[in-house]
Amino acid sequence: MSSSQSDARTEQVIRLVEEGGYIAKVPVTLIYETDDPTNLGPYLSAEDVFKLDEVRSALKRRDIPAAARHGEIFELTKVA
Repeated sequence: MSSSQSDARTEQVIRLVEEGGYIAKVPVTLIYETDDPTNLGPYLSAEDVFKLDEVRSALKRRDIPAAARHGEIFELTKVA
C-alpha cells in the first residue's frame, strides 16, 4: 500500500475461529487505507493473522488455555 499505516483508519472487530467443536471470539483490528487504489477493502495486520492461526492451531490440538490467551472460547453443543 502506498500510504503509511499511521494514515490508515482502524476498526476493532471480532473474528470467529471454529475448529474441532469449539469457537473462539478473537478481537482483531481492521485497517482501512485512506487512499487504497486497489479498492480491495480493509486488511488485517500480519500480527493479527498470526494470532488467528495460533488460535486455530491451539483449538485443533484441543489446547484451550493456549487459545484462550487470545479470546473467549466456547464449546459447541448439538441441541437438535
